[in-house]
Amino acid sequence: MSNTKVALVTGANKGIGFAIAKGLGERGFRIALGARDEVKGDAAVVSLQEAGIDAFPVALDVTSDTSVAAAAAAVESEAGRMDVLVNNAGIGGRVADGAQDPTRLDLDVLREVLETNVFGAIRVTNALLPLLQRSDAPRIVNVSSNMGSLTLQTGPQMAAYAPSKTMLNSMTAQYARRFRQTDVIINACCPGYVATDFTGHASERTPAEGAAIAIHLATLPDDGPRGGFFDDRGPIAW
Repeated sequence: MSNTKVALVTGANKGIGFAIAKGLGERGFRIALGARDEVKGDAAVVSLQEAGIDAFPVALDVTSDTSVAAAAAAVESEAGRMDVLVNNAGIGGRVADGAQDPTRLDLDVLREVLETNVFGAIRVTNALLPLLQRSDAPRIVNVSSNMGSLTLQTGPQMAAYAPSKTMLNSMTAQYARRFRQTDVIINACCPGYVATDFTGHASERTPAEGAAIAIHLATLPDDGPRGGFFDDRGPIAW
């Protein structure tokens, strides 16, 4: 089995996820590129390979137990190991007609957002833990948002999306407590307001700039922070 470190990035066919995959690939990682749409995933892998990065596609719908189990098996079969997991896949949820106004919150929208942003991250993490725990330096990064900060209360009011990130941050802390006496280091990060499809490209901040904090946390030394919430300026108030 190769000693090359392997990183799985979910939702990695475009935007911040692709930038995270590319950045880790440029640092010598072999990239397992997770994407729900296999055609788009394959195209993203080709882009990485054309840039000289060792990458392979992983069909992965984080909302499906069957898909996640198959993805874990695929990574084990293809790479035989995994060292980094970046839970990047996420959705904002419908906002039209007051769907995320807390006084008129569409509970179906809330369920849909939680299914991807929270349950999906848990589902993938737990399925990949057996592989991660074989690594000498396993790292997990949950891509969150400062909109989930109870202190900052920043960004537009999105009563499904923002609480999903609050819960993701809390789950990050729970995992960190569970992993306290192990080699597994987990943290959450905020990439900032980045020019992606999610934001309508209404920002000058590039996906590569947004990806930098996730890449940093994915490559922490053994004495790095655990259970924290960071952006590229440092810790974020919860």
